[in-house]
Amino acid sequence: MTTQTLHPRVQVVWVLRAVLLSALVTAPFVGGAYLEYLPRWAPVAVGAVVLTLTVAHALLRYRRWSYEIREDAIYLDRGVITQVRTTVPLVRIQHVDSRRGPIERTVGLASCVVYTAGSRGADVRIPGLTPDGASDLREELKRLAIRADGEDAV
Repeated sequence: MTTQTLHPRVQVVWVLRAVLLSALVTAPFVGGAYLEYLPRWAPVAVGAVVLTLTVAHALLRYRRWSYEIREDAIYLDRGVITQVRTTVPLVRIQHVDSRRGPIERTVGLASCVVYTAGSRGADVRIPGLTPDGASDLREELKRLAIRADGEDAV
């Protein structure tokens, strides 16, 4: 299989999260300016800097996210500041879910979550898939995991 990228609409979700984060970080500066502890320009400056950085991070995150399904493992490549490359052997897969949160449903996206044997929190999430794409990926991973480890794999 070739390297896959995420659906472009995931950028909308990540940019909305960036805007929300920027608003939360800027709020105390707005309060400080309102109470005249800070100059009036401080919240605008902080808000502009935080918004620029978080939106840029969201857009770069999209450009750096890719995955590949091979006969032996799932390979994920992601990260903006720290590049993370993850390999999940198919024989380690316990079960696979497709998931759609409220924001994902709003923009018509889904995620595929792969739970693995091993350590606590050993799961891998592939965001930014269409609902049909998430279901297809779930079924493909199930099929490959069963083939890799026998009928009791998933």
